[in-house]
Amino acid sequence: MGTEPVNGENKSEGQLLAEKLTFELKNCWDTAEPEDRPRIHAFAEGYKSFLDRGKTEREFVGQCLDILRREGFIDIETLLGGEGKLSPGAKVYQNIRGKSLVFAVIGRRPLGEGLNIVGAHVDSPRIDLKTNPLYEDSGLALFDSHYYGGIKHYQWTAMPLAMHGTVIDKGGKKSSICIGEDPGDPVFTITDLLPHLARDQMQKKAAEFFDGEDLNILVGSEPYKDDKAKDRVKLKLLSLLHEKYGLVEEDFAGAEFEFVPAYKARDIGLDRSMIGGYGHDDRCCAYPAFQAVLHFVPAPAIPEKTVICLLTDKEEIGSVGNTGAQSRLFENFAAYLCSKTMDHYSEIELRRCLGNSSMLSADVNAAYDPNFDSVYDKKTASHFGKGIVLSKYTGRGGKFGGSEANAEFCQKVQGIFNKNQIRWQFGDLGKVDQGGGGTIALFVAHLGVEVLDCGIPVLSMHSPFEVISKIDLYTTYRGYIAFLQEA
Repeated sequence: MGTEPVNGENKSEGQLLAEKLTFELKNCWDTAEPEDRPRIHAFAEGYKSFLDRGKTEREFVGQCLDILRREGFIDIETLLGGEGKLSPGAKVYQNIRGKSLVFAVIGRRPLGEGLNIVGAHVDSPRIDLKTNPLYEDSGLALFDSHYYGGIKHYQWTAMPLAMHGTVIDKGGKKSSICIGEDPGDPVFTITDLLPHLARDQMQKKAAEFFDGEDLNILVGSEPYKDDKAKDRVKLKLLSLLHEKYGLVEEDFAGAEFEFVPAYKARDIGLDRSMIGGYGHDDRCCAYPAFQAVLHFVPAPAIPEKTVICLLTDKEEIGSVGNTGAQSRLFENFAAYLCSKTMDHYSEIELRRCLGNSSMLSADVNAAYDPNFDSVYDKKTASHFGKGIVLSKYTGRGGKFGGSEANAEFCQKVQGIFNKNQIRWQFGDLGKVDQGGGGTIALFVAHLGVEVLDCGIPVLSMHSPFEVISKIDLYTTYRGYIAFLQEA
């Protein structure tokens, strides 16, 4: 058996066989063309700006809606009940209570042949307020909080926090509150214990450093100028909130207040190859999913199959509620599309449409971190710079609570990526009995849709400052476009 000269060197039979049979991860920076690098960094800049202006699910969806309307998308609810039909090329959206969003570009082929979908979630772990949060203790005004999603409590102390809120007053007027994001704004914080007095605290397990009940947010210390008034520091805060927003204490009972890190996304590394910021999980997948459906075909081109972007809320607490993926929001939207494109809509036609549909569940995976090698299976962990992550299954030990894609659909997606030179890699979230997690995949799969988890590796996931690679972000965007065109 001979050898074959490659780049001036002869490769052995075993080397040639290894190239044919083995799967080798390559760094995407090595395979990127010189003309790609400005696009990679430009896409990252657009994402950073979007992330900074969309730190809550309402804000992210609001930005998306502004763009969709400028791009000529029509609210599908304004079309329901009318006689008209949606023609190929039509662009429609549905805003679900300001927290979730679905939009579509109608394709040439009948909806009964299926939809091509990219779905992500736009909520992130954070600190929420209790329904009666404001109190005064020892001359300080504080907010009593309840954390949202899976966090390490201690990571949220001794850092600047911004307050984002939505309040409906007695007259029905809605007010949006954002304090702490502009340079001149005050910020808030959860205090920590000084090391001089922390000997007992430092003997505790990390999970016990701070109980959930101890995550109280410092909001004021100046008393209201009336010696006869009670709880004057609290009263001062209420007077300020009432003066600017018309808020009274009972409004907290139904309001939404979210506290998030009060800093912007930044480039990381001397090479500026990474992005650090709050909310990468899962907005670093939601943003390329949004952009992919928005721009994957230049106007006036029309896709073959109808393409959809699904952005949901509440994933970090189980995809519950009427804005989460467990609700019927996506099924309803599909029904609306069928009713406005089919001559004779029926329940059977809707089920046929869903059963023939394909989706990438655009969610993040845990990037391999050499500082914590013991919790990863390095062979199946996702790595920075190695491209888009395909996760055949999610869930916890024994695959409980997850979704597993079948071999046929996995091969289909892999084939699409290989054909379009999209670098991809495997991705399991930690060792079998060590890690695990969930996405929205299983809830869409319940409808009969083919689903595969597919997203970006993240370092420091669920912390207030997560990290991703710019090349993975751009590769994921390209991968979503390829899937929408060819699935």
